[in-house]
Amino acid sequence: MKSDHPDESVSVSAGERDPSSMRPPLTVDTWRLLGLDIDGTITQWGDKVSPAIVRAVEQVRMCRNHVILATGRSVLATLPVTEELGIRRGWAVCSNGAVTVRLNPQTYGGYDIVEKVTFNPKAALELIQQEMPEAKYAVEDLGVGYRVSQEFPPGELAGRQLVVSFEELYETEATRVVIRAPGREVDHFDSLVTKIGLDEVTYTVGQSAWLDLTPPGVSKASALELLRRQLGVYPDHTVAVGDGYNDISMLEWAGSSTAMGNAPDEVKAVADSVTGPVEEEGVLAVLDLLIDPERLAVL
Repeated sequence: MKSDHPDESVSVSAGERDPSSMRPPLTVDTWRLLGLDIDGTITQWGDKVSPAIVRAVEQVRMCRNHVILATGRSVLATLPVTEELGIRRGWAVCSNGAVTVRLNPQTYGGYDIVEKVTFNPKAALELIQQEMPEAKYAVEDLGVGYRVSQEFPPGELAGRQLVVSFEELYETEATRVVIRAPGREVDHFDSLVTKIGLDEVTYTVGQSAWLDLTPPGVSKASALELLRRQLGVYPDHTVAVGDGYNDISMLEWAGSSTAMGNAPDEVKAVADSVTGPVEEEGVLAVLDLLIDPERLAVL
């Protein structure tokens, strides 16, 4: 390695280098990547995104930040939020990482699917049905809606709900499976997953009686990492904000992570910081840091 002085040189092994000297500095001109959860983070379920958050996201994007919504929602349920935020070009990670889309207003529907990971849900569904025969089951039909064992309450699933037999639920590969069991406690889902050993799929237990199954090794973090590499963003220059159990991998992945004040303790424990709850628009504190160049060092 050459020194700063042209008349002298030194030989330093990679192991002896100061790690900070090998990292590009975070400056005003540096591109960053923000992985941003939707429900419980920028909006309460079913509510519109507030004008203050819409304005802040717009400013964040103007300050050389890739704002990527990373959500458990399907593509169809994510698009109205990207529209609210004015994000018509860029990327979105949907279905807890199983589906990544590139937003494109010139494409029919406003998006192109750039990554889709599927799995065969038969074994998992049969095991869970034995334990919870009363539960409702839904398998994502990408870009259309869901095949369901029974209709879900209005507003819980976006798109068409096609009621089919239980066997028809797993006749094709799936990106995501949803199990809804009203009256069941989250702790019950945890013990159920442990009991039946769902090690061939990735699962996420919701804050209500809701269990998501995704393909093996798939998460918001795995999808965001692919985008990070594609966009050429340095790992230390990644930021994530979330509130749910399905955000844990994303918060652990990010160079700087923030959990919402309404998040469970297990989620807060993996984050670098905790902001205010969603009802107080706590996410604005993080967005403000990404807007103000003089405070970038905080991240």
